Amino acid sequence: MLARAFHDDPVNRWMFPDDKRRRSGSERYFALRLRQLIGQGEIYTTNDIVGAALWARPTSWRLGLRKHLQFGTLIPVLGPRFPRSLRGLSLVQRHHPDNPHYYLAVLGTDPAHQKMGIGSALMAPVLQSCDASGVPAYLENSNEHNTTFYTKHGFRVTAELRLPNGPPIWLMWRDPQ
Repeated sequence: MLARAFHDDPVNRWMFPDDKRRRSGSERYFALRLRQLIGQGEIYTTNDIVGAALWARPTSWRLGLRKHLQFGTLIPVLGPRFPRSLRGLSLVQRHHPDNPHYYLAVLGTDPAHQKMGIGSALMAPVLQSCDASGVPAYLENSNEHNTTFYTKHGFRVTAELRLPNGPPIWLMWRDPQ
């Protein structure tokens, strides 16, 4: 489902430019992200799995060496783009805020179910927790069209990064409300 949700995403197209091979590469990438985050207990989906939100808890968003090395499993699908993709990941991580926050690593809805409130519903439990506990939230937005969506949920753009020979990413922060 996440591979379908991100099929035309600018960063996904940058990582996997071949339309025919993008789905398999995306499926591997999102399966890896799920494995890296599932132990934190902040994964939200719909009953019919048409949407998913993958969060990291405060102070637990950093990828240790072992999790960084797991990106090596993407070499077969990234091929010669692997070093560039790793540089992009490192660039984004260098700009990740250090203070404690919930990190929305992935939010996606199947294209046939977008614009129905599913993404908002999937973010709601953690955003409510953020507000109740006074903890901020953070995300990297890879699609400029989604900026308005996140802004409606209290996020604001704090910086714009450009991936190596690639598209921009908007870093977004949300103070507790």
